[in-house]
Amino acid sequence: MIRQAKASTSSSSRRDLRVGAVQYLNTKPLVHGLAGGGLDVVYDLPSRLADHLRLGQLDIALVPSVEIFRQAGHAIVSNACIACRGPVMSVKLLFRTAPHRVATLAVDEGSRTSAALARILLAERHGVTSPRIDTLPIGATTADTAADAVLLIGDRALGPAAGGGSFQLVWDLGDEWCRWTGLPFVFAVWAARGGSAPPGLSSRLEAARDEGRANLAAIAAAEAGRYGLTVPQCLSYLQDNLHYDLGERELEALRLFRDHAANLGLVPPVPEPTLPLACLR
Repeated sequence: MIRQAKASTSSSSRRDLRVGAVQYLNTKPLVHGLAGGGLDVVYDLPSRLADHLRLGQLDIALVPSVEIFRQAGHAIVSNACIACRGPVMSVKLLFRTAPHRVATLAVDEGSRTSAALARILLAERHGVTSPRIDTLPIGATTADTAADAVLLIGDRALGPAAGGGSFQLVWDLGDEWCRWTGLPFVFAVWAARGGSAPPGLSSRLEAARDEGRANLAAIAAAEAGRYGLTVPQCLSYLQDNLHYDLGERELEALRLFRDHAANLGLVPPVPEPTLPLACLR
């Protein structure tokens, strides 16, 4: 269910735009000061936001990047994104056995892009092409699954418990991709149905990103305690492990990710090497 962050205060007869944002710590810099002014911002898991956007329950949403390739008519409408250029810290694949022996993979309920990335890395680097996929529900712990590998994303991947217990090996999937390809990785993008964003919205999303990035210290001070982090740890995560610009290398990385995903049947094959980029038109 979508959790509403702030009720609309617009007195206009035209309804506010319904904007969906991820509820994780990594999204805070993108939505800092975004609510209000004709935007009705709601928060949910990445996977659920993708479904709500597809069903027309949202006008625009920060969705898993893989959904851009799965949903015809979706377009990227901003150069603000969630990406990494090395270790991301909040996307971890935990192994109870050697990677080439993985037969069962439990994936975080909130994940779609990271689930696809885990499948790609296991297939391309270790020949594991068809593990049984189980879902690890929100609220469950790694102890609730006996899967050979467990994917955690977002806030529950940040804590030290995410890498402990009975696991032999932990992959930071951002770092694994970046070292394998030499490219960044893009986890989430702002997307709209119908191929375009309402006038002025792209620039507003980018302005919110810029404001958030200029206030990372304040965001870290306000949020660290909620996630069991010290303020320096939270600030380091936001400013060193994440970046928020969809540039040329990020676009190149998206194309490569799409190609690998298509080879595994995780997204439909694409007849032309372009990306649906309404923000660059």
